[in-house]
Amino acid sequence: MNAKTTGPAVAMTAVSMVLTLAVVMMWLGAAVPWPVALVVGLGIDGGWLATLAYERRLAAQGDHSPAVTAVGWGFGLVATAVLVAHALTAEDNAGAWLAVAWLPLAAKALWLVHGLWERTALTAHALKTIRGIQQDARDEAAVARARLRADAVTEETRLTAVTQAGARVARVQARTAQALARAWSTLEAVRGGEDTARALTCVTGRVTPGVAPSWELPVWGPTTPLPALDAAPALTDAELDRLVDEIRRSETPALSYREMATRFRAAGHSASETRLRAAWKRVA
Repeated sequence: MNAKTTGPAVAMTAVSMVLTLAVVMMWLGAAVPWPVALVVGLGIDGGWLATLAYERRLAAQGDHSPAVTAVGWGFGLVATAVLVAHALTAEDNAGAWLAVAWLPLAAKALWLVHGLWERTALTAHALKTIRGIQQDARDEAAVARARLRADAVTEETRLTAVTQAGARVARVQARTAQALARAWSTLEAVRGGEDTARALTCVTGRVTPGVAPSWELPVWGPTTPLPALDAAPALTDAELDRLVDEIRRSETPALSYREMATRFRAAGHSASETRLRAAWKRVA
């Protein structure tokens, strides 16, 4: 995996070092002896290469030195400055020399990218675990979306069924209301009829006196009125209590309320059920 970033960085570094050495030899070779120009070129490339090697050593140990990094960028800027100065003073092909003047800085940038790659690199096991976690998250999201869609479809189906059932109930209620309205109208028309009124007056006299005389059965022959039976005087509470107590104690053990009430009425006495039960409660 490191070859993806190491290869371009090494290639760019080699090209920029060769270009820097060649420019220094051509530019300074005319003014100073060529060994001096060679030393200057090798010094720039050597300083750059030395700082780069030290940076790589510190990175391998998990360390970092801002001073070394600053020195390395300084050598890169010097090499770039030499290339720019040569391009500006060249009489021919100045644009071509100026176009390649950025190669030292590009090489330093590639090594920076390689360092970031190394600091963020993960093992195959970690990458596999991350992919598994991401896949699980995608699976859970897909299942959740499917569940939501299914719930939405179910809810829509339920609402449709409820709506249709409600509409059917409303239609049945409307038809029932219409039938009841027609029935009440018919009943009102019949009740208001003249023949119906005459038929009802013969049986409603006792309910509504004075409306019309009730229809009576004909009487055949002479009748003899019978004397009305005199109603027996009502018993007082004291008398009722005495009778109830006598009947209840007439046997041993004492009679129950049901047996006492039966014997009370068999003896010809009269009292309401409420008064009889109240007397039983008082004496029992």
